Amino acid sequence: MSTSTTRPASGAGRQEPDGPTPTESRARPSAPRDVAARRAALRDRLASGGFLAPAVLLVGALLLAPFAATLWRSFSDDHRNPGFAGLDNYTLFFTNENLVRSVENTLMWVAGTVILPCALGLAIACMTDATRWSRFARLCVVAPYALSGAAVAVVWNFVLSSDGALNQLVAALGFDPPSQGWLLEWPGNTVVLILANTWQATGVAVILFLVGLQGIAPETLEAASLDGASPWQRFRHVVLPQLRPVSIIVIGMSLANGLKSFDLIWVLTRGGPGRSTETLAVSMYQETFLLQHEGAGAAIAVVLTLIVLAASWLYLRRQLDAKGD
Repeated sequence: MSTSTTRPASGAGRQEPDGPTPTESRARPSAPRDVAARRAALRDRLASGGFLAPAVLLVGALLLAPFAATLWRSFSDDHRNPGFAGLDNYTLFFTNENLVRSVENTLMWVAGTVILPCALGLAIACMTDATRWSRFARLCVVAPYALSGAAVAVVWNFVLSSDGALNQLVAALGFDPPSQGWLLEWPGNTVVLILANTWQATGVAVILFLVGLQGIAPETLEAASLDGASPWQRFRHVVLPQLRPVSIIVIGMSLANGLKSFDLIWVLTRGGPGRSTETLAVSMYQETFLLQHEGAGAAIAVVLTLIVLAASWLYLRRQLDAKGD
């Protein structure tokens, strides 16, 4: 009598583990860890937002909100209960002779405050970079920069008066001073104001260019000299390219200062005679606070702001793109 033995199927007698195998545990992400990481990232974002919130609120309250209010006011008339005036305030730039002259003066100021201080500052910095009398020369040039615009205007008021230093100098040289003064005829009065501003603004250009010159390695100049380069060739091909970052800063500052020039003009001439020396900044003050044309003053402020932003952005973008290439 034969007996048959039945074997259990493969794996039938094995006991399956209750939890995942070690390999599965390593392959499957840990859910609690992901939740903790997300919570930590959220806390970091909230903390960063908390630190940024005061600065954002301050900028919004002091810059963005006033600009929005000024923009809205520029489309309103000048009545006691202002109503919508469309683009009437902006058409004054083409129809009002005073604003047309103000735009011309502003362009003259931009050209003068960019070219003269930068050129003079670079020349003085190069001439006083390594000389015995360099400290005294720098002090004489930089000292006016420490004065305020109003103080500079008071000094030049004494210089330009009928019995002032400039007329006495012209008479000592054998020439006749102008019979109508230095500030009575356009465009001569605007040119004189630009020269007075140059006397003050050259100091900061000298300081910045001196910093740039001191950063140039002497070895590069010595190598150019050994290669037979003349002084002008060394300046043009060695010094100027290494002064490019400083030049960007100097020209950018001069551009912004020329567009928003106010205090020197107001103290010396108050925009006169006949509003002939006004720039856009002076015209904005004149229209808003003296003539009570708030809509026109707001339009001038908006246009001036856009010009400053656009000019600065285009200049810096061009310079930085050229530097990247």
